[in-house]
Amino acid sequence: MEIIVSKEIEQVCPGFVGAAVEAQVINTPHSEGLWKEISALCEELRNTLTTESLKQQPSIEATRRVYKACGKDPSRYRPASEALIRRTLQGKDLYQIDTLVDLINLASMKHGYSIGGFDADKFVGGRLTLGIGKKDEPYEGIGRGMLNIEGLPVYRDEVGGVGTPTSDNERTKITVDTRHLLVLINGYDGNEERVLENARFIQALLRNHAESDGGTVTLYRP
Repeated sequence: MEIIVSKEIEQVCPGFVGAAVEAQVINTPHSEGLWKEISALCEELRNTLTTESLKQQPSIEATRRVYKACGKDPSRYRPASEALIRRTLQGKDLYQIDTLVDLINLASMKHGYSIGGFDADKFVGGRLTLGIGKKDEPYEGIGRGMLNIEGLPVYRDEVGGVGTPTSDNERTKITVDTRHLLVLINGYDGNEERVLENARFIQALLRNHAESDGGTVTLYRP
């Protein structure tokens, strides 16, 4: 999959660096071993963060800053990583979806990056472009209905939007039948080393919980 970062994103975040993890996988409804890892991380986060200090984490702060630069209120349309960690800090249980979605959520919380996870066989065309959402652009967020993505960073295939840092699209969502996975890590903080660390963590999770060899990692920039 070719991934293009548009001039729109370059203008608001010239240091952007993304990582794509593409892998063949076997998904399952639940992984007990994975949920032990999730529970341990949630406990660690509750012991080290508050809902206020969370906003100051570099990867989350950078994503919030780009939202504002694009014209979106990050407190109303929270980046997914922030929303997941806030839920944990508030003492609420995380939603259990399926193994692939759950492990992506774990990776997002561990490093603070908003991460898109997709069934790559549902894309139309061989290219994704990262741009900024337009007024009245149609977009159905997973479990959220029609979502106003004006001012949100958005990945588009030939048909339209497939992923934002707030919510991915129903059209390309992961299911238990997903076999071809694409994961996109959004490094609005420009920290290539940390983005790569997050990608390798995802590869390890795929090896341990999704019967995968971990697939490949590709970096992309403006």
